[in-house]
Amino acid sequence: MTDLWRECSAALLAKAIGELCFEGLLTPTGGYELRFDDAVYAFSATRTAFGGWRVEPGSVRRAAAGILGDDVVEPCDDVRLFVVDALRFLRVDPATTAGFLAEVTATLAADVALAATARPAADLVSLPRAELDGHLTGHPWLIANKGRVGFSADDLARHSPEVRTPVRLPWLAVHRGLAEFRGTSSLSEDGVRAHELDPMTVERFTETLQEAGVDPAAYVWLPVHPWQLDHVVRTLWAPESATGRIVELGEAPDWYLPTQAVRTMVNVDAPERYQVKLPLKVLNTSVYRGIPPHCTQAAPVVTQWLAGLWESDKLIGEWGTRLLGEVASVTVRHPLLSRAGAVPYQWLETMGCIWREPVVLRPGERSWSLAALLHVDRSGRPLVLEYVGRTDPAEWFAALLRVLFRPLLHVLYTYGITFNPHGENVVVITDDENVPVRVALFDLVDDVNVSVDRVPARGPEPDAHDPVLPRKPWPVLRQYIVDALLVGVFRPLSTLLPLDHDRFWGMVRGEVDAYRVRFPDLADRVDAGSLTAPEFLRYPLNGYRLTLGYRDLAARPPVPTTGTLPNPLHHVTPVPPPDGW
Repeated sequence: MTDLWRECSAALLAKAIGELCFEGLLTPTGGYELRFDDAVYAFSATRTAFGGWRVEPGSVRRAAAGILGDDVVEPCDDVRLFVVDALRFLRVDPATTAGFLAEVTATLAADVALAATARPAADLVSLPRAELDGHLTGHPWLIANKGRVGFSADDLARHSPEVRTPVRLPWLAVHRGLAEFRGTSSLSEDGVRAHELDPMTVERFTETLQEAGVDPAAYVWLPVHPWQLDHVVRTLWAPESATGRIVELGEAPDWYLPTQAVRTMVNVDAPERYQVKLPLKVLNTSVYRGIPPHCTQAAPVVTQWLAGLWESDKLIGEWGTRLLGEVASVTVRHPLLSRAGAVPYQWLETMGCIWREPVVLRPGERSWSLAALLHVDRSGRPLVLEYVGRTDPAEWFAALLRVLFRPLLHVLYTYGITFNPHGENVVVITDDENVPVRVALFDLVDDVNVSVDRVPARGPEPDAHDPVLPRKPWPVLRQYIVDALLVGVFRPLSTLLPLDHDRFWGMVRGEVDAYRVRFPDLADRVDAGSLTAPEFLRYPLNGYRLTLGYRDLAARPPVPTTGTLPNPLHHVTPVPPPDGW
């Protein structure tokens, strides 16, 4: 086990050095060295797109003064020691250093748990998507990508994706004075209940309410995460439970697995039932994972609006791009904290749920999260090579660009709408040879943004009276594609696929140029939100935490920019799409 900890720590150390250098927080000197106050770290690395660094695990050496005053140089695999050295050099507040070190340590422990049960990449190809998610190593950019502040060791052993342990979801009945149900035009509250619960469970829950002496029709039903029920509902909401405004109904019989997002649960007994997004008062990957009330309220209407655009667009129909709509929700506001002023946001997002459509596959199709593209097994074998198989890598990547990147360009420039297409928000659907044939996008109300400029093609926005969709200028709107997809996925993917740098990025550039030629009337928007500009703004996801610290805030703050990134699409020679698009 000691060797496993060292192996995982060395890998996380390499990632930490690479990503802090990528974000410009640390600047290596000649020979790839980082000189801190009390130590010097030397390492082997190669440069990647967008000014990135790929540090070789196991190559790091640390030099520091020995007890006799002489320099001692020795191999280093301790990511925690590096974090303390680096953050001290950066003059990070010690309280923030402590919080970040705790998140990094929790991430390391999760990595060890993953490695202890890791399977070769070849064994993962045939796994169902929900099961595969439990084998993936997490966000490729964030160092502390499994911090999960609030979970105990027992909680992690029950509820983290990497333990791959199904759970049953408890259900609550919340009085309509506290709770509000919303659904798309075709989906009623009774319809959701019938879709998610079998008749015997509905009868059992109804009897529980009757035995409590209340009218079942006066209550809204919703699932709750087991951890949230124990740690938040039974404490923060104890008076509402004592007075019968909240009634615990018991567990529903279906088993669920958590996705990489932890709070989103997938039904493994009945995959045709909805995915369920549930609030967790847990800090993970930068923010607390509750669900804001404005999101639960707006989710169905935003889904309805987007679905209307989707159905009327012939190109989207041809590409088969799916939206996993957030078709129903329950909003529960705390009766006192919701009017107490600038309360830290995590206290206002403790109860509610969003039901999301499942992925529906055709015969012979498979699916996996986009994050799977970046998984590398313990032997160093990238999972993407198993997906590529005997297919020509360029042909395979062209297929991925066609079904993923092309629709994102179309929605951005035609409608002034962008998603946040990172690894957890995109499902890639393939044929039986693992070649991408279409994608499904989700996390709509949380991550959809629209242009400040009015775009007639998108019609009236669904939040004209109570704004929910952030309005952004074109250079900022494009940044969601840049950071989530180009930097967050394609940057590491370019080092895993057997394509040279110019061919890989030339194919991406070829899609952008082809879109501009196909739609010359959109040239002004393509220029305003250009993806071929010389550079992009840099949003330091890791630096955000080090700057922000762990203080409570009334709202999720935006990530501040720090400098720029060189754009590999600017100078590269375009490679036209093979389908002549």
